[in-house]
Amino acid sequence: MSVPLPPRRWLPGSERLRLTALYGGLLVLAGAMLIGLIYVLLRQGLYSGLSSAVRITVRRSSRGHAPPGAIEPPPALGPTMVPPTLPIPQNRYPVLLPDNGPLSAAKKITDAAEAAALRQLLTVSLIALLVFAVISVALAWWLAGRVLRPVSVITSTARRLSAANLHERIALDAPPGELKQLADTFDGMLDRIEHLVFAQQRFAANAAHELRTPLAVQRAAAEIGLADPDPANVRRIRDKLIEVAADSEQLIEGLLLLSVSDQGLQRREPVAFGDLAESVAAEYAEEAWQRGLTLATDIRPLTVDGDPVLLAHLIRNLVGNAVRHNRPDGRITLSVHDRTLEIANTGPAVPAESIPYLFEPFRRLEARRHAPGEGAGLGLSIVVSIARAHAATARALPNPGGGLTARISFPARLPA
Repeated sequence: MSVPLPPRRWLPGSERLRLTALYGGLLVLAGAMLIGLIYVLLRQGLYSGLSSAVRITVRRSSRGHAPPGAIEPPPALGPTMVPPTLPIPQNRYPVLLPDNGPLSAAKKITDAAEAAALRQLLTVSLIALLVFAVISVALAWWLAGRVLRPVSVITSTARRLSAANLHERIALDAPPGELKQLADTFDGMLDRIEHLVFAQQRFAANAAHELRTPLAVQRAAAEIGLADPDPANVRRIRDKLIEVAADSEQLIEGLLLLSVSDQGLQRREPVAFGDLAESVAAEYAEEAWQRGLTLATDIRPLTVDGDPVLLAHLIRNLVGNAVRHNRPDGRITLSVHDRTLEIANTGPAVPAESIPYLFEPFRRLEARRHAPGEGAGLGLSIVVSIARAHAATARALPNPGGGLTARISFPARLPA
């Protein structure tokens, strides 16, 4: 199996050489075409101009000196003289030139002058073209360097970047243009990469902390609690270990679900989103009643193209958060209208500046207390990930009396 050869690079900086050859060749070609045009036009009009000038000069020089065989003009007539009876030619100054006379000499002089002028013009033009070619190549080399300078800056910055210096930017100082747009686009891409790398590092640290906590609790319960062989104590430690294991399982399932939703949808199918919301609301009706909460629904038919399993998790996470983070005798409202899922609940006041952080993994409004049913802190981040996979937008607003209103808006058409 043959391996394709990499593209050949003739010399370092070959792009600059190619641009120099292109710019310089175009300038030299334009100069040669201009010189050729001048030469052709001058050659066409030079002979007639020289011939006319020489003929005029010869006639002026021969005026008043009649050649042999010409008729002399008569003397001037006085006031009392009678004109002779002989007829006078119409041309008072006839000039009879033989074929080998001054006109033949004028033609030879014209031809010689034309040839000399064209030779001189061609010599001077070629010298000027050579000088112009040297200057054009030098200017083309300088211009190619100026054009490619932003590209070299972008290349050197890309080679220098690593996880330790993702904060560096090109920040190209140049007038608006295609290369300026390229540099700004590259800086924007670095901003997104830096944000993603930072979020990944923070996510890994938080996940390690969340996973280490139940393991530490299990170890402490096993070492301390099992030291006393009392059956009641063993039963209590067993229940504690089962509870911690359930929390760990819930955390791992949340991490797996977040990973799956971040990868996007592998398939899509029409989902009766309204019926799905009714089903999830029925699942939480018992828990809401036990907590003294009122769960009201206003659901209209809606069909969404997506994954029914992920969409069910999206609704469950929102309703579960609304049930857990509420106050006694509180209220939960679940509605579906205008391609929007809206869930509002009463509860503690939420500062508006804290809402964006609640959509990040392992972020909570209050410190974790490891209480039963507290959750792993992944609910809203999973909601955002599933909404993104369905091209939907997720947002939340604080309610005036406390609690949140979460809205998931689905597009009428999926982006291409």
